Amino acid sequence: MRGHLLLIIVTLAALSNAALYNVAQADTLPIKGSYGNKDGCAYAKSGESTGSDNFFLLTSESITTAVSYCEIKKVLKSEGKNFTATISCHAEGEESGADDTARITSGPKGYTIGLASDAAIKWGPLPLCK
Repeated sequence: MRGHLLLIIVTLAALSNAALYNVAQADTLPIKGSYGNKDGCAYAKSGESTGSDNFFLLTSESITTAVSYCEIKKVLKSEGKNFTATISCHAEGEESGADDTARITSGPKGYTIGLASDAAIKWGPLPLCK
C-alpha cells in the first residue's frame, strides 16, 4: 500500500510539472529562417531597427512590425506552408497585449499575414531574408 501511495504521488508531481511547462511554453511556426521586407530583414540580421515605419518581420516565434510585437502562442492549423495561429500582440509603449488569430499564407513571393480582428490588414508578401 505504501509503495502504491508513493507511486501515485510521484506520478502526480510529474504530471503537474509537465502541465506547467506546457502552459508556459509557446508554439513556434514550422518555418526556417526569417521573412520580411527590406527593413525587417535588416533588423533580423543586425538586431538594430532602421527606424522605418515600413517594417515587417516574420520568424518562427513572432511577427514584428514598426509598432507592434506579436508572439506566436499556439499553432491552430497547419496545411503545407499555410498556418493559422493564436498570437498575443503588444503595441509599442503598452504593457498589456491583445490576443488575435493570424492567417499566415505562403505564396510565390513569400508569406502574407492577415488578422482575424481586421480583414483589411494584410502584411506582405514577405520574402525569405538573405
